Amino acid sequence: MNRKSIYILSTSLSVVALFVLNLFVGAADIPLQDVIKILIWQEHENESWRYILMESRLPQAITAALCGASLAACGLMLQVAFRNPLAGPSVFGINSGASLGVAIVMLAPGIGMSAGTISAGSFVAVLTAAFAGAMAVMLIILLFSVIVRNNVMLLIIGIMTGYMASSAISLLNFIATEEGVQSYMIWGMGNFGGVTMNGIPLFASVTILGLVCSLLLIKPLNALLLGEQYAENLGVRTTRVRNLLLLVTGLQTAITTAFCGPVSFIGLAVPHIARIFLLTDNHRIIMPATMISGMAVALLCNFICVLPCTGGVLPLNAVTPLIGAPVIIYVITRRRLV
Repeated sequence: MNRKSIYILSTSLSVVALFVLNLFVGAADIPLQDVIKILIWQEHENESWRYILMESRLPQAITAALCGASLAACGLMLQVAFRNPLAGPSVFGINSGASLGVAIVMLAPGIGMSAGTISAGSFVAVLTAAFAGAMAVMLIILLFSVIVRNNVMLLIIGIMTGYMASSAISLLNFIATEEGVQSYMIWGMGNFGGVTMNGIPLFASVTILGLVCSLLLIKPLNALLLGEQYAENLGVRTTRVRNLLLLVTGLQTAITTAFCGPVSFIGLAVPHIARIFLLTDNHRIIMPATMISGMAVALLCNFICVLPCTGGVLPLNAVTPLIGAPVIIYVITRRRLV
């Protein structure tokens, strides 16, 4: 077996192992044989254990795997399209747009609601606001992409849009109640537990559609590696590809942020992990490997968050930098970007 096959096989086995660990380990101590009985739909007398496993751990593990794959694929596509190793799903302010939507729902006077006592209707409101905010920013970037042909300038516009959204969030935080600020902070920490078992079909179908679209963009992404002019000589419509890429990454980032909050570092760091081990830029290999690596990293982060020794559930964005930041530091040092 060559290096690439070994990496993909080992990462796939890690995904399976981490998925199983996410089901078996958590704050509640459920015996191994009982977990197996519940998973194979055998009758079980302890309904609370069944609820924890089927309504919390299982959807949380599925969400982590899909979210990790989606964000990692988005990061890879953006880094190639903008020829910037530090590009990620949040670079265009899409995460900030989603955060602004949620901030309006939670922090605006007369509207604010508590995340600690969130009802079904409140959850739908938060979800809708996050998606609407993310899509609004994405539409702004798409409009600018028609006017601005330079990738670097479009990148800067995205960053500035994110800053404006962050400024609006700061103003809302200033006038909000203490309870509203606390609720918003909890959402902003990220959480793979925001998708219920009933919501998994919707989340999974949209996310898988985005992943399939990412795989369909492999050929133009390989052409873009050689430069825009060369890609156009090969018959690739670079403007059309860029707009499609923005649409795909925008939709994927919007759906993951709406359900899970603004998850940091996975989209930024995971593509580099795949590149470091595989030593290739061929997207026929890198794209699926990055998706699988994203699953493994997200499941690992979720597993660390729910370890019994932590005394509770850790915020997701307190764990992701522990894995992502060292990778980015290594990339910066190796490429001598500073």
